[in-house]
Amino acid sequence: MNPVLKLLLEGEPLNPGQLAQVLAIPQAEVDAQLEALQAQGLLLGWRAVLNPSVGEDQSVRALIEVKVRPQGGLGYDAIAGRISQFEQVETCYLLSGAYDLHVIVKDSSLRKIASFVHERLARIEGVQSTATCFLLRAYKEQGWLVAPPPDADKPAVSP
Repeated sequence: MNPVLKLLLEGEPLNPGQLAQVLAIPQAEVDAQLEALQAQGLLLGWRAVLNPSVGEDQSVRALIEVKVRPQGGLGYDAIAGRISQFEQVETCYLLSGAYDLHVIVKDSSLRKIASFVHERLARIEGVQSTATCFLLRAYKEQGWLVAPPPDADKPAVSP
């Protein structure tokens, strides 16, 4: 595995100068490797993993399972590509099983997500049905255990 990529995946986020220092290689080489990884489409970006139960972010996230009717010779790709273009969509996966696509969306309220599903997602040609589940509490986020919120003795849905 590329040593720059390995360090990015396993370590804390570092800038290219810090990566060069840790790897004991010139920064120009790190810059070149980062550019090559991005050009290959392997490295899309990196960011800090935040604890959703701490902080000011009051956004709502939902998992939406979507059943679709594949279009012509394009299969699922055309519909998945169209869904992925919406700004509310964080992630979109092709699935095996009862539903075809798994979509993770984020917005400022339950009502806005419900409106997005009803007014935009469900109206896309080829979308047959959707099932929406709202995220109430995270226990693990992108491989990191999430510390319980300060009022952990209350269920996530209590006032």
